[in-house]
Amino acid sequence: MTVAVYLPLLLAPLLALTARRLSTRGAPSPAARGLAVAAVVAAACSTWSLCLLALTLLDDLPPLAALDNHPGIELPEPVPGPVALLAALALAWGLVRLLGDLRRRFDTHRQLRAVATPHAGFVVADWAAPLAVAVPGRPGHLLVTTGMLRLLDDSERRAVFAHEHAHLAHRHHRIVAWTAAAAALNPLLAGVREAVEFLVERWADEDAAATVDDRTLVARAVARAALATTGSGSARVLGIHGGVAVHRVRALTEPAPPAQRRRLLGPLLLSGAFLATSAVATVEFVALARAWL
Repeated sequence: MTVAVYLPLLLAPLLALTARRLSTRGAPSPAARGLAVAAVVAAACSTWSLCLLALTLLDDLPPLAALDNHPGIELPEPVPGPVALLAALALAWGLVRLLGDLRRRFDTHRQLRAVATPHAGFVVADWAAPLAVAVPGRPGHLLVTTGMLRLLDDSERRAVFAHEHAHLAHRHHRIVAWTAAAAALNPLLAGVREAVEFLVERWADEDAAATVDDRTLVARAVARAALATTGSGSARVLGIHGGVAVHRVRALTEPAPPAQRRRLLGPLLLSGAFLATSAVATVEFVALARAWL
C-alpha cells in the first residue's frame, strides 16, 4: 500500500485551515453547508483509511501468517505492524468519541424537551440564567428563560426570537451534529466543527436582521446577551462564548455579505481529493488482498 492510504488523514488539517478562512468572509449559509459536507466526506474517507490500515493486521493471523513464512512464496508486505495497530486504536477511539457525542446530544435534547409542554411554539422557563435556545423536534419550539426576558426590551426580544426561529427553519442542529460527528471520528477536523458552529450563528443573525429589518438591533441584542452570560454555562449554548460575540457584532455593523459561492471551491477540491485518494487506497488494498488470498 502506498502513500494514498495516508493522504485522507494528512489532508484533514488543510480542510480545518480552509474552514477558518471561510468563516470570516462572505455569506455564512453556503459556507456552513459546504464545510459540513466536506467534513463528512473527510471523516468518512479518513475512517476508511484507518479501516484499511487496521485490516492489514490480519496477515499476522493463521493461516496468512504461515503463508508469509512459506519458502518460495513472496507476498507483498502491507504496512508495518505498529502502524496498523495504531490505526486500529485510533479507529476504536474515534468510535468511542462518536458514541459519546451522540449520547450527549440526545441527553441534552431530551432534557430541553422535558422542561415543559410548548404553547404556540414557546416554553418560558422561570430561571434566572439568561437563555434562549431553539429546541428541535416535531414540531420544534423556542425555550426562553425569564432571565433573558428581563434582560431585553421588546424589540431586542423580537430579534432574539427571529434568530432562534432561523435555527429551527434551517435545521441548523443537523448541520452542527453532522460536523460534530465528523470531528469526533477525526479530531483533526475540530477546526471545521468550530467554524460551522460559528457560521450557523452568523446565518441566524443574518436571518434575524432580515426579519426585523434592523442590523443594529440584532447586534445590540447579541452584545447584551454576551455581556449577561460572560462566564456562565449559557454562553456556549448561545454561541457567544469567548470572542465569538465580538465577531458576530462586528459583522452585523457592516452591510450584509454577498454569497461569493466561488469561496467553496477550496472545500470542493479537498472533498474530491479525499474521495480520489480513498479510491486509490481501496484499489491497492483489493490488489493486496488478492495476492494474500
